Amino acid sequence: MTSPRIPPYGTPDAPLLAVRGEAELETDPDLAHLGITVTARGKERRTTLDDLTRRNATVVELIKSYGDAVEDVSTGAVSLTPELERRGRGERVHAYHGRVHLTAELTDFTALGELATRLADLDLTRVDGPWWTLRPDSPVHRAARRQAVQDAVRRAKEYAEALGTTVGALIELADTGTGSVPGRPRSGFGSRVRRMSTAAEAEETAPEPLDLEPQRMRVRAEVSAQFTMVPPTL
Repeated sequence: MTSPRIPPYGTPDAPLLAVRGEAELETDPDLAHLGITVTARGKERRTTLDDLTRRNATVVELIKSYGDAVEDVSTGAVSLTPELERRGRGERVHAYHGRVHLTAELTDFTALGELATRLADLDLTRVDGPWWTLRPDSPVHRAARRQAVQDAVRRAKEYAEALGTTVGALIELADTGTGSVPGRPRSGFGSRVRRMSTAAEAEETAPEPLDLEPQRMRVRAEVSAQFTMVPPTL
């Protein structure tokens, strides 16, 4: 014997109860992201490209030297743009500007400040960040969704209790909003245009590592749910 089909709308015999469930949790981030921009400028195209290649290799080598502390390093946009003379006739190139964008993801936050400082201390290198994220499969997302569902059930029972009745069957449950709110940087560390003459000089003038504290993450989940109620006596 099959159970009677419940219509997707309220009836006197099965009043519809629609509620929303919400949850918000705070947790530590899983990943720290750094944005690195390497630049080069020169009169000759080939010389500028060689300088850009060398500086990019230096940055990548430095990032990878931190081993397991770095989960991923990737290259974004690469550009080499001619700058034309502002005066005179014809299209004469005054200089060339090269740029490479990279992103580094770190899981070890104890190494973050040192790496960020060393990167910012390189020639013609800009560092932005850090900004913080959770992994997509973080258990905190699941916990927030579970609590949002529990909140919806609790609200439904409270409304039914206020009418002197009880919740009947679940009609629909929809995920209306789940996600985290990462902290993003307002500005970067800036760029350094300073050249080291020798390795000894570089060692003597190495900057103190920045003390970077992870920003707490807020994870939100929201669901909408529809239930039937046992008809109340009004």
